[in-house]
Amino acid sequence: MKIILANPRGFCAGVRRAIEIVERAIEKFGTPLFVKHEIVHNRYVVDSFKERGVVFTDDLSIIPNGATIVFSAHGVSDFIISQANAKNLHIIDATCPLVTKVHREVREYDESGAEIILIGHKGHPEIEGTSGKIKGRYYLVETLEDVEKLEVENPQNLALATQTTLSIDDTKSIVDALLQKFPEIAKHYKSDICYATQNRQNIVKAMIPQITKLIVVGSKESSNSNRLCDIGNENNIESFLVDRAQNINLESFSENDIVGITAGASAPDNLVMEIIDLLKEKFHATLEQSKANFEEDVVFHLPKSVRI
Repeated sequence: MKIILANPRGFCAGVRRAIEIVERAIEKFGTPLFVKHEIVHNRYVVDSFKERGVVFTDDLSIIPNGATIVFSAHGVSDFIISQANAKNLHIIDATCPLVTKVHREVREYDESGAEIILIGHKGHPEIEGTSGKIKGRYYLVETLEDVEKLEVENPQNLALATQTTLSIDDTKSIVDALLQKFPEIAKHYKSDICYATQNRQNIVKAMIPQITKLIVVGSKESSNSNRLCDIGNENNIESFLVDRAQNINLESFSENDIVGITAGASAPDNLVMEIIDLLKEKFHATLEQSKANFEEDVVFHLPKSVRI
């Protein structure tokens, strides 16, 4: 067996920042520490923090007045912020700066009186947070069929924003259909796809001709991890989305396989190494880096409340 390891893979700058915020909040404020939603969509990360006294919840009513709360990397709605303020909670905002940028954009569109179209997955915490910044009218589209059915009040004053963890390839057809149906929307649209999401997808696409199987390390709740797995399956490469080594069905692999391994933006690299070690043990696998690779140098600053 040969393993081809994707680079870049795993943690993006926003996830790295969010996890470090929780780490420092534990040190500075102690536990229990409350986090709105899961800090990132990764079971290993969340469970590790739970063991240290972090409480993840979507219900702010269970949080004692005056406690400390961290908002997850996905961002939150204005309603959640008002709930937290009403309980006099000490807020630490771990929202990814790229999501915060989208929040600023939709707020500006909203204040200008534009109706807003959001491309994203219904129920995803990022979409719930972004839509919760909009006081006026907005529409959520997930598919081309949604675009066909979409009716708006004022086609001359529309704006468009996207969930950051989607794929440029997936959203292109939807964006093109919206531009064709509502040409004026072009005045109020900037691509919001996260650089890290796209980088990880591009690397997997480059690996496809070289591999017979694909392992994506990530949780099923992770939108960007699911998309990486989809890319493999769409290219007739049997693909597996796994949280960690113990979830791998070894019977699905053979010594003749060339296995591509990558990780979603919320998955820590120790879980990738755990899987590599397992395949080396069971199949005497050799390891090489993907030929297409590049370094990411994006860094996001921590909020003042947790700086040491």
